[in-house]
Amino acid sequence: MQSHINGVNLQPTNVSRCFLGQCVQRQIFRCYASSTVPSFKAKDVEIKRTKSPAPKPDVSKLKFGHHFSDHMLEIDWTSENGWGQPVICPMHNFQIHPGAKCLHYATELFEGMKAYRGDDDKIRLFRPMENMKRMLSTSERACLPLFDGRELVSLIKKLISIDADWVPKATKDQPSSLYIRPTLIGTEPTLGVIRSNEAKLFVLVGPVGPYYPTGMAPVKLLADPQFVRAWPGGSGGFKMGCNYAPTLAIQKEAEKHGCQQVLWLFGDDHQLTEVGAMNLFTFWVNEQGEKELVTAPLNGLVLPGITRKSLLDLGRKWGEFKVTERDYTMKEVTKALRENRLLEMFGAGTACVVSPIEGISYQGEMLKIPTMSNPQITNRCMKELLDIQYGRTQSDWVEYLD
Repeated sequence: MQSHINGVNLQPTNVSRCFLGQCVQRQIFRCYASSTVPSFKAKDVEIKRTKSPAPKPDVSKLKFGHHFSDHMLEIDWTSENGWGQPVICPMHNFQIHPGAKCLHYATELFEGMKAYRGDDDKIRLFRPMENMKRMLSTSERACLPLFDGRELVSLIKKLISIDADWVPKATKDQPSSLYIRPTLIGTEPTLGVIRSNEAKLFVLVGPVGPYYPTGMAPVKLLADPQFVRAWPGGSGGFKMGCNYAPTLAIQKEAEKHGCQQVLWLFGDDHQLTEVGAMNLFTFWVNEQGEKELVTAPLNGLVLPGITRKSLLDLGRKWGEFKVTERDYTMKEVTKALRENRLLEMFGAGTACVVSPIEGISYQGEMLKIPTMSNPQITNRCMKELLDIQYGRTQSDWVEYLD
């Protein structure tokens, strides 16, 4: 097993092997102290402030992903010189060579994070180092340069502090926040399926309202096993753009069936994996008569979501029902539904937080999921996370701006 990539010392953690169609998620590498990782440094940042601030959008009219703040962060890298100086500068378009590898071979990746203006007017980030761990894992998978995640978080905090006026004040009817999009792309202008010797890391931030404009409305899912999102040994467990574009056509197929999202199934036994771009949770009474919250394991088929991890941590902390990460199938779901043991199903992710499920179109039948008849766990998960993110509940999961 490699101990060095791009000249960086790496330490493997929780590595397992893929064989006979079974793949256990690889938590590939962690970058530890900055002294062992050639990285940019937050203290070296150059700041160029805009001379023409843009008007802030009306919070009540925020659309997800449509608005960007005045400034951005960018850092260039080459294999010859390593990381350059971080720069926070006015938002601008890139000038990029048409032969850049990211445009031809999807040599790119991104993260999704949020900053929240709490009821006390303090700005918080939610578990940002979890995003850094995932971003570094994806960087290794995409053969892009590694860095010290703590340094990037410090730079993100600096960027947000400069554009603090862009962090919206949330209300009960408008749970708004500042979306943070760290992105890393291969920019070397050469064709050929090989590692990029040039890269750019940049961070965009902008205010967002609810991912679903209608609020926490339940959704219906298309579950068709002929469509597969990820497979053992593939890249489904990493947050890279190549995982998303192929799903768009299937989303259109779901809409033809009166569904808002796709329930991605895998294998001959129709294992449940993800819903749209979210992790999936099912709350039921299992066949042993126990109340159980179950989600697919980190076996390479699902993304290791930060919201997913947080809900598992909360469920185990509550200690009121069994919390399980395992493979489970549509046969188990339909059996539980027939026997009135299926209680709630919901998606979970940074963008939407929690999204209740009311129906699954499967093998020519619309299965009615009783989530909204008594959404105790769905509502509780949403409330607990929002209370932490907006500072109503104290938690070491949040970090404040420096």
